[in-house]
Formats: sequence, structure tokens, C-alpha cells
Amino acid sequence: MKTVMLTCAALALTAQVAGAQDAAKGDDCPVAEFAMGLRFQQQSAEIRALQLQAYNLATLRLDAAVAAAEDPSKLAVVTDLDETVIDNSALLARDLANCHMYDAWDTWLPWERDGKPTLIPGAKEFLDHADSLGVAIRYISDRADEQKEHTLATLTELGLPQVSPENVLLLGPPKVERREIVSADHQIVLLLGDTLHDFDGRFRKTPLDEQKATVAEEAAKWGAEWIVLPNAGYGTWSGAPLTAWDAETVIEEW
Repeated sequence: MKTVMLTCAALALTAQVAGAQDAAKGDDCPVAEFAMGLRFQQQSAEIRALQLQAYNLATLRLDAAVAAAEDPSKLAVVTDLDETVIDNSALLARDLANCHMYDAWDTWLPWERDGKPTLIPGAKEFLDHADSLGVAIRYISDRADEQKEHTLATLTELGLPQVSPENVLLLGPPKVERREIVSADHQIVLLLGDTLHDFDGRFRKTPLDEQKATVAEEAAKWGAEWIVLPNAGYGTWSGAPLTAWDAETVIEEW
């Protein structure tokens, strides 16, 4: 009897999960379109390779800048936090499972307070290296300034270096103005981020075509002064239409 009851419970649970997955695929769950990108962001080995590649390159660039500097303490690395240093994909996956459109960001404030983000591969190693070289680290993020104590606690719990109220600049003035605060007494040698306004104010709230043009215009800075981390979970690109091959579909077996 116990075996039968357990089997029935297992079948019921399987049906419940399958039903939730079917609902997530339906028209009543528009957030379902993010599933493949979020799966790549959270689960793929390729994303880890890209993240490590970015931080390996950042390390090479930083070492070169320090070697050329008279006083490394006057140099600064400026980095974004979310999807650059810390991984928030667990929140997005929870909201996706609940068919909640996560890029409305109405579940973000509770996550800032109570969530447990993990580290992006390579981030802590790079930041510890910068700290060991005597380079200043400034964290510039659009997390809520009124919840700053929670972000500071999260970064401290993750063991990141140079975490202090002065070194963590949260949402208020645009990021370009917060970078200017850093530039007042340091030379910024590296910017790290996952969205383009982490690098230049021209990317903020501008059409996608203009962003692409600016990316091309600043081609020499990518991988030199600007290190971009991949983020397939969300971004200004998410509503862009796809460009399809206009030829008739032909199906052939291999």
C-alpha cells in the first residue's frame, strides 16, 4: 500500500511539473521567451568560458597598466555588479517558473534584501588581484541606494575586496556621473560591465541602432579599456525583431 501511495504521489508531482512547464510555454506566459537565453546564462559551460576569458583579459590589461604606472594607487578599476561580478539568475529562474515577467524588476528589491547571488566565475580572483596590486576598486551599480546596507552585506559575505560605503556607488546620478566621481582622484584604467551604459553615457536610453554604431565607433576600446561580460538573460536587445533568411524553407535529411 505504501509503495502504491508513493507511486501515486510521484505521478501527481510529475504531472504538476509538466503542467507548469506547459503553462510556461503557452501564450499566457510571455516571459517564456526568455527561457533559452536564461538557460544559456545560468547553465552553459560556454558562459563560464566567456566569463573566465573576460577576467583573464582584464588581468592582462591591468598588469600592463600597473607596470606602466608610477603610482598604482592612483589607478582604479570600475566594475558593475549584477551579471558582471554577481549572478542573479536564480531570481530570474524563479520568476520565469512563476510566469512572472522578471524584467519589470518588481521582484528585485526583495532579492536585494534577501537573495543569495553567487559569484561570476573569475570575478573574485580578478578583484583580489587588483587589490593586491594596490589598485582602487569602485563598484558602480544601479542597485537601490536606499537598500545599500543589504548590497554591502551581500558583497562582504561573498568576500569581495574594498567593500565600503564610499567604494560602492549605487543608483542616484547616472553611471557616467558616478564614474566622474572616481575620475576626480584616480585614473580609471578598466571598466567592466554587462550592459553598454556601464562604459559610456552614449549607450544610455538610446535606440539599438545607435548603440551598435557607437560599439563600432569605439572598436579599439573593447578588450583594451572596456571589458564586457555576456548577459543573455535580459537587456535592451530583448524586444528587437529577428532578421530571417527570406528563402523558401527546404528540408533535407543528412
